[in-house]
Amino acid sequence: MSMRQKTLRAGVETAKGFVVASLCVLMVAGPGTPAWGATDNHDAMTRQAVRTTPLNQQEKALHVLNRLTFGPRPGDEAMLEKMGFDPWLERQLNPETIDDTAFEKRMEAFPAMKLSEQELERRFPSPQVIRAMSVRGVGSLPSDPELHAIYADAEAAYELNQKRVQAGLQPLGAPAANGQDPAMQAQDPNAQKMDTANNAMDGQSVPAMQGQAATPVRVTGKNGTKVKDKYDETPMAAADVNAILALPADARMQKLLALSPEQVLAFRMALKPQDRFRLMQGFSPEQIEVVTAMQGPARVVGGEALETRLLRDIYSERQLQAVMTDFWLNHFNVYVRKSGDEAYYLPDYERKTILPHALGNFESLLIATAQSPAMLMYLDNWESVGPHSTFVDNLETLKKRQEYVQKMDLNKQLPNAGQGLQRLPQGINENYARELMELHTLGVNGGYTQKDVQEVAKVFTGWTITQPNRPGGGEPIFDPMRHEGGDKIVLGHVIKSGGQKEGLEVLHILATSPATAKFISTKLAVRFVSDNPSPALIDSMAKTFLETDGNIPSVLRTMFHSPEFWAPETYKAKVKTPLEFLASALRASNAEVRNPQALVQALDRLGMPIYGMQTPNGYSWKKDDWVSTNALIGRMNFALVLSGGRVPGTMTSWPPLLGTTGDAEIVASPTPATERQLEEIILGEPAADRTRDTVLQQFNNPTAQKTAEQNFNQRPASDPENNTGTMEAASMNPSAAPGTAALMRTRAGRGQGPRMDQPETPLDTMAGLLLGSPDFQRR
Repeated sequence: MSMRQKTLRAGVETAKGFVVASLCVLMVAGPGTPAWGATDNHDAMTRQAVRTTPLNQQEKALHVLNRLTFGPRPGDEAMLEKMGFDPWLERQLNPETIDDTAFEKRMEAFPAMKLSEQELERRFPSPQVIRAMSVRGVGSLPSDPELHAIYADAEAAYELNQKRVQAGLQPLGAPAANGQDPAMQAQDPNAQKMDTANNAMDGQSVPAMQGQAATPVRVTGKNGTKVKDKYDETPMAAADVNAILALPADARMQKLLALSPEQVLAFRMALKPQDRFRLMQGFSPEQIEVVTAMQGPARVVGGEALETRLLRDIYSERQLQAVMTDFWLNHFNVYVRKSGDEAYYLPDYERKTILPHALGNFESLLIATAQSPAMLMYLDNWESVGPHSTFVDNLETLKKRQEYVQKMDLNKQLPNAGQGLQRLPQGINENYARELMELHTLGVNGGYTQKDVQEVAKVFTGWTITQPNRPGGGEPIFDPMRHEGGDKIVLGHVIKSGGQKEGLEVLHILATSPATAKFISTKLAVRFVSDNPSPALIDSMAKTFLETDGNIPSVLRTMFHSPEFWAPETYKAKVKTPLEFLASALRASNAEVRNPQALVQALDRLGMPIYGMQTPNGYSWKKDDWVSTNALIGRMNFALVLSGGRVPGTMTSWPPLLGTTGDAEIVASPTPATERQLEEIILGEPAADRTRDTVLQQFNNPTAQKTAEQNFNQRPASDPENNTGTMEAASMNPSAAPGTAALMRTRAGRGQGPRMDQPETPLDTMAGLLLGSPDFQRR
């Protein structure tokens, strides 16, 4: 560790004092209750006085908005009280009746997310495709100018890192080859190792600092063939860079497309930090995606998949649909790092598999997930083949032929044939069958046996994907040649041999099982009502589930109209997950998100990366899994960073919410009356006395926000060893790599907020302390 790093770490540890002290004081009080005198943040957050008085109308409105949405925005409480709960609920249960034009308008900044998986693979080639082009000469550069530039530059980047690895040098650049933001590396040590390997293999990295990189010259002829390869460490001349930046947007784009891969890399090396926004200025969303893809096409797909999911939670008017989409994405969990192609399956998985069925029929949802390429890839069913299938018979024939060739010393006639056979699917995979019953339907105590798992695995042989890892592939199909024929017995039911119909029959049996009804009802009740829902509520919901053949809105109505949902002891009894906390903070502050990348990375730091749960059980809905001293300090730090407008790409402004735009005195010297106003805006109700006292004692701290920013990021983005993807590193650091997220993921009109370098204000600190308080952490 360098001396500079040690000095920084010592400073950060010292700076934690303010936030830790504030948080420890705040955590000793429950909402509207006396202090407990707890000595530990965890104890204080998980303990709460049992309430017995019924909820009043204001509390009922807040209860609904905190449970059925990602948190109230300013004005939502009054709107709900005016409309009434039942009409509001029916409207939310029928999302097609809600105008969501404003959210859809935001989605226009992400045109790639409207493409099919096959089109994504074609337009933004995966690392495997680029590697095949470079190593094996598979495919050729497209003739379309935009696609030609994307493929050529990605291939050049791959070749650059191959040469650096061969020379004993580290691959250049930190972003992952599978499209995932590097911040996820901080959550998963194994992912860090995987990313290092992927970067070395797939060449999706770019020079990390000016003058650091050796750039390969990859000159292409008119037919797209390679002419020569060599190293060139010379950045583009400053005059040439300025000439490109000075061009009108369309002319600038054409110039970039006309550059050779050598020139593109040299251009990135020479580009100054202050010129990055000039580069993107005036570009359309489609053009921005092309320029982004020229440095790493997989990043476009992976980054936008995470960003658009978060934006839906924050901005969609169809809030219950968004909440239920999040619920089912967690229930039918997939992991973005499963393979280099998993990110390409995510947009369709959310948009076509989960979202349309989130408030529909459970069996239809179950079938959709079973046929989804994202699930088939994640749980390995795509390569599951029956031991007596035609596929295996043919494979055995090929193996015997190979053995004959080896015996006759004819290896030269069939080079690498043995390796090719080894890469083919070899037998049954039980992963999906097991998780289908244990996590998707019956539950761990749902009455199935290992024999049932084996039989279900046979049933789903042949449910696969066409040509994964290749452009145009990725379609879900049933391949009868891979299917294990014959009758099967599942949970006592005889499943007659019938190809794909066998799987549909098993899914029907599981979807209509009483065990499934109880398991799904329990998970819903834990999410919406209590960490320990009553058996009576679960039985009531399960009864509705069975009577309506798994109609999700009907089950939700039963739950939302139950006495348990409205019981006094359920009010503010649940603790928000990191996603719920972040989304609700953005909604409560009426934040304007122009670039969500830093927020995606903030979720990583808060411990809940989007699509980042490696195991298929998904994230927990219970507070014990989220409440710890470090986690709560992290939330307080983020709240202060957000309230002060220090999240890159996101802007907050408290005076307009207070109705005092332009009142400098309120900003610099907020009063106790101001704090009360902020309580109503952020919490929707008065804060606990202890919370209010602490906020009034601490809001004048002049370094609170800067301290929080340092703590949240931990290491400076300019640190050459920093590859953890801090918010600064990705979006605002002046030393960030030319061509990294700061340059290539910034969209026109969606850059960092204008308040980055402005001094923090007491008003911002006051609001941040309320956002980080236990009053706001609970829902």
